Amino acid sequence: MHFTKMQGLGNDYLYVYGEAPEDVSELSVKLSDRHTGAGSDGMIFISPSLKADFRMRIFNADGSEAKMCGNGIRCVGKYVYEKGYTDKKHLRIETMSGIRGLDLKVSGGRVRSVTVDMGKAEPSEDAALLVDGETVICTPVSVGNPHAVIFVEDIGKAPLTALGPKIEHNDFFSEGVNVEFVQVLGEGELRMRVWERGSGVTMACGTGACASAAAAVKKRFCRAGEPISVHLDGGTLEIAVASDYGVTMTGPAEFVYEGDIA
Repeated sequence: MHFTKMQGLGNDYLYVYGEAPEDVSELSVKLSDRHTGAGSDGMIFISPSLKADFRMRIFNADGSEAKMCGNGIRCVGKYVYEKGYTDKKHLRIETMSGIRGLDLKVSGGRVRSVTVDMGKAEPSEDAALLVDGETVICTPVSVGNPHAVIFVEDIGKAPLTALGPKIEHNDFFSEGVNVEFVQVLGEGELRMRVWERGSGVTMACGTGACASAAAAVKKRFCRAGEPISVHLDGGTLEIAVASDYGVTMTGPAEFVYEGDIA
């Protein structure tokens, strides 16, 4: 099996063109290990689609299947264009969260950035979670996958590894949840760190950035219709949230290296 390691703001996956094998969960766990494997946040398989231009399936580092990955889908766009599977600059990608549209910004035959139509975010009213006997307030947001957005005063003091796994498995979220800690830097600027469901701490999370921006709009920290810069550990994503919570995300995608699995 040939794979290509790619990353979007440090959120890295192993990409394979073809259908996922039967042992994909075991394979993703094995290859994602950063000491004994190739090292990644998981694996993404790309194949033709009957509903769109291509289909993507995402498997986390723990072997579970994810519905959507914002950083991952940008890399899918770069992968299929630069490897010659398509010459389209406007693509439709089938995911478990529905079909997502991509606009590729191409220069010199290379994809420089990708804008993704992420569909509509669905922020809910704040929820009070009981964690180790204490109450934690979060804003639940669905962006095709579940998120719990927690606003903090100082991102440097955010209890990412202490609270992240406990909230991920909190009974309030029946299927688990991605956890974002967010500091509001200004009206159009957020700083975010993430604990991803099934992967733990990652450098970036595209859907998490979208969820954080939508929650910030709902709570009136940011304005709808205006660009929001979300700064993650791996870099910055530009998010736009419309008044109806339609979300677009723009960011980079990069190749890292190619490999083969014997």
